[in-house]
Amino acid sequence: MGALNLPALQAADVATIPFRYLIVPEFIRPEARAAINADFPKIERPGSFPLSELTYGPAFRDLIAELRSAGARDLFCEKLDIRLDGRPTMVTVRGQCRERDGSIHTDAVSKLVTVLIYMNSRWEHDGGRLRLLRSATDIDDVVAEVPPLEGTLLAFRRCDRSFHGHKPFVGPRRVIQLNWVTGRGVAWREVLRHRFSALLKRHLASRNSEQHRAA
Repeated sequence: MGALNLPALQAADVATIPFRYLIVPEFIRPEARAAINADFPKIERPGSFPLSELTYGPAFRDLIAELRSAGARDLFCEKLDIRLDGRPTMVTVRGQCRERDGSIHTDAVSKLVTVLIYMNSRWEHDGGRLRLLRSATDIDDVVAEVPPLEGTLLAFRRCDRSFHGHKPFVGPRRVIQLNWVTGRGVAWREVLRHRFSALLKRHLASRNSEQHRAA
């Protein structure tokens, strides 16, 4: 038996207003969570990282393979009423949250479906709880709120009304994001963007260190 509770996904209710989404609290089976968390990538910086830039263990790798499987894809197609066969996937991972994260947005038009899986053993904070919203201007105009608790799934079909965001939080916040995207170039651009950003940050850190020594 795999880590994913696909029957729970199959049985989940789908909301259609103001956009199409579903929430599954026990999407990752309880018996699989400890191994996945132990093999979760060690991420010490804020931001979203593509898999190619991360190191992780076998339980985490197997989870990603399940998420990308044809069986999981077909269920997401059915529940979100969209065709995804032939569409490439992109997986990114977050481990840390900064204060400016969580601003209201709809996701890029290159993303067809967004799947979020949270892997935090508990969540006692008001911030960091993802809110599905009715508008782009009011974080309190909430349709649904999803605490980022271990094993919880949120999936939605991206559209011009798929507004979401969360109140500020600073600290560890583990999130796996799977997207079906319009083309393979989208995933490559994400990898290149992150590599450029990482190189720039290292350069700035080195420069600041040299200036500090000089002072």
